[in-house]
Parts: sequence; structure tokens; C-alpha cells
Amino acid sequence: MIFEYIRALMEYAEKTGLIVKEDKNYTLNRLLEALSLEEYEEPQDSPSYEEIVKGGLESILNGILDYAADKGILTGNSIVYRDLFDTKLMGLLVPSPSTVIKTFNSLYKKNPKMATDYYYKLSQDSDYIRRYRIIKDQKWVTKTAYGDIDITINLSKPEKDPKAIAEAKLKKQSGYPKCLLCVENEGYAGRVDHPARQNHRIIPVRINNQEFGFQYSPYVYYNEHCIVLNSEHTPMKVDKEAFRKLFDFVKLFPHYFVGSNADLPIVGGSILTHDHFQGGNYEFAMAKAPIEKRFQIKGFESVEAGIVKWPMSVIRLRSKVAEELIELGDHILNSWRTYTDEEAFIYAYSDASGKLLNKKEVIEGTQAEKHNREPHNTITPIARNKDGIYEFDLVLRNNVTTKEHPLGVYHPHSELHHIKKENIGLIEVMGLAVLPARLKVEMEELRAAILNAKVIGAEEDIYKHKDWMEGFLPKYKEITPDNIDSILQEEIGLVFAKVLEHAGVYKRDTAGQEAFERFISVLGRI
Repeated sequence: MIFEYIRALMEYAEKTGLIVKEDKNYTLNRLLEALSLEEYEEPQDSPSYEEIVKGGLESILNGILDYAADKGILTGNSIVYRDLFDTKLMGLLVPSPSTVIKTFNSLYKKNPKMATDYYYKLSQDSDYIRRYRIIKDQKWVTKTAYGDIDITINLSKPEKDPKAIAEAKLKKQSGYPKCLLCVENEGYAGRVDHPARQNHRIIPVRINNQEFGFQYSPYVYYNEHCIVLNSEHTPMKVDKEAFRKLFDFVKLFPHYFVGSNADLPIVGGSILTHDHFQGGNYEFAMAKAPIEKRFQIKGFESVEAGIVKWPMSVIRLRSKVAEELIELGDHILNSWRTYTDEEAFIYAYSDASGKLLNKKEVIEGTQAEKHNREPHNTITPIARNKDGIYEFDLVLRNNVTTKEHPLGVYHPHSELHHIKKENIGLIEVMGLAVLPARLKVEMEELRAAILNAKVIGAEEDIYKHKDWMEGFLPKYKEITPDNIDSILQEEIGLVFAKVLEHAGVYKRDTAGQEAFERFISVLGRI
């Protein structure tokens, strides 16, 4: 039976172009070696073989993994060890980095999109992007006052099993690769606390006269979700040079947007230790949102500028000249970094004790005190080319915390944590909710409770959703098995819109917009 699975995998590799005819025997023998097999007999067509092929790559790999587990080749028959081994197998089928780069560059000379189309397909065919897991993610769109917002419940990231977690704790901690974004991950065999990457290939790109790598995210939250990573393991920083990198990338790939997470905790991404950006071939709700208040900045009269109609606080700049947007963006960033407006609860700094500093204290502080200040203001920047015009969205962020809001004043507040408690990073900022996998089970339980008019006890996991449920149920005259799923999706989407409102430093009410105007005036508004 194992020979049928091997034959199916080889045919898959040829069909997808991972290997060519000349590589067939060489690749076959490498697979046999990995499976501790000393011989191979080509199986004939049969109903069982047809069934294997029909099941696709997931079915083929599962058959091989079951054999490896039965023969003791796997350390353990759990998802962690299975992932480590099937990545090793797929790595035997993927062309070498130099071959991939050569093909990519050849296609790029014809058209950048042809190059990215090739590379994206390769990343999926190689199982680096596991298509059969991605399709398990739940996705829908919710209409809001800000446009159609994308909602996803992320189910494609596998959970680690207890045995692997225990083994990882006992093993000596490795510093190689330094993080998941380091270029050294390419071809790495992985371990129980670090994913295998033998089937991973990175395309080198040069932006702002620095070496970067271009790759796709293995979890593709949206179409062609890519990551642009510094070839050196260096911390993220949002500054003028980062802006140049964004626009250099957009010039290389005009069909992609690219953005950076903020560079401070709470309002930043999950990996602040490695300089990187995220982009892709997708138009988010924020990119579609219109400018609702226009203004001009002295010295940048040729740049179209305005406040975007969006729950978070976004300044959009537009120009045919990228350098103008970089210069004005730097001016806005520097102004925002040091901006304090006590009336609007915007504080640029706190002292070593955690006390928020007012304007006077910021100005009068000693050099030593200034050196020990903790900054709170930063920006989430996003660059794109829209019909020949460069656009630059600057999302104002602040990571101040208080006793009332220990996770952040401009972070989802506690009443929304039953849906979203995690940081609001670049992807969420643009209007795509990446919600935790727990919601799938919790919504199934809540669905049953609503349909059966069940009283939810405080000891139940879904008790956290009780107040929310009681708040939205009166909106609906009738709830049935036919409409309850769409109702739950709608209400989750509306909660996420509130999440974004909480993350906005300037609220959408009169006082918030007046405060936003005060900051715009500081920029030298004409």
C-alpha cells in the first residue's frame, strides 16, 4: 500500500511542476531513503489507487504518515511530529532556492505579476501553504457603517499536543534560527518548538539599499498574503527609512500593497524583534474607505491629504511622487511621536514610574528624565499604488494603559474580550478580523443554547457571551435553525467594528473629531 502513496506523491509532484521527468528517479530514491525503504515496485492502477489520488495531497501525505507512524519512523503520531515529517518529504520535491530564484527573476523581467503568480502557486503546491487547512478557516463579510469588513475565525494553525509541549520544555533552548522570520529558516528541519521549513523558499529583494527576503505567509489570511523580512535579525522600527522600504517594495510589485505593524507593544505585531512588513494582492475595507475631511499641509501643497472615514484614526496621503509621501509621512510621524493632548487623553510619554507626562512636564524634563521616558505614540503605515497614484495611510496608535484598561486604553476593552482580546495589528487595522479558533466551538454551543432557550450557567465557557447574547437577541423577531448562523456572524462582525473603534485614538464623536483636528493643525495645516 505504501508504494501506491509514493506513486501518487510522485505524480502529484510532476503534475504541479515541482519536479521534471529528469528528476524522477533521483527524487523517488530520496523518498525511499526518508521512509527507510530499500526497494520500490511501481503499483498498477486499481480502485484503491484511484481513491488515494482523488483525495488529493492531504490524503496522500496522511497515508504515508500513517505508514511512518506504524513503522516507528515518527517520534510520535501527533500533529507536531507528523508536520515535521511531511514537511521533510515535501522538501525533497521542491526545486533548490537558486532554481526558484532564477525562474522568479526570469518571469519578473516579463511582468512582476507573472513572477508572483508562479511563486504563490509554488508555495501552495509545495505544501508550505497547506491549502487543505486554510479552507477550514471560517470567513464571512459583515456590512458596517465603515463598509464591508472581513471576518475570519482562524482554524488553520494546528494546536500543539501535550507530549510535544512537554518535550520542548525539556530540550535545550536553541537560538537558531533566532526567530520564525529569519532567512535561516529556509530549508530548516524544525523541531517540536519550531516548524519545519524544508519546503520553504525565499526570494531576495533589495529595498532601500538593503537585502530583504520576500515570502508568503503559511497561513494566508488574505489573497497572496506575503511577508517582506530583513535579511538581518534586527528589531522593527517605524521611521523614515521604513517608509522608503515600503515604497521601494510597491515600486517593485505595483499590484501589491505593503504595510508595517506599529513598533510598540500592545499596538504592534506579534514579532517586534525582527524588521518585517506584510503585504499582498488584496483590497481591504480601509483601502476602499473614502477621505471625509480634506486638508493641505504647508510645504506639501501638491499632496492630497485627508482624514479617512474609518473607526481607527487614519490620515491618507496621495501623490504621483512617492518621495513627497515619504517626507510628509516623516513629518506626521515625528509630530505624532511627541504629541500630547491631555483633554483627548493622548500622552506621548510616561516617566520611569509609569506616570503619564503632561505637556509642561515633557518640555521641562531633565536630560536624564527624557532618556528614561517610555514612548506611547507610533504609527501603523500602509503603502499602495492605486491607478498610478501612490497612497500612504498613516494610522495613529497609542499604547497607554490605565488601571481601568490594563491591556491598553486604545485596545479592545474588557466587554469585547469574549470575541477579541488579542492585539490589533496591521491586518485588523485594515479591516480583517483574525479571531481565535475557540470561537468555533463556543458559537456552536451558543447556537444550541439560543435555539433551545437554555439558561447559561456561570460555570460554562460560553457564559462570557451571555451579556452580548442578551443584548442582540431582542433585535430579531424570530430566530430559527435557518437564520441563527447568519445572525451570529452578523453580530460577531459588529463587535469587531467596535473593537476597531476602541483601538482608534480619536473617537467618531464630535469631541474626538475636534481633537483630531487639533493634531492636524499642529502639522501646519493651511
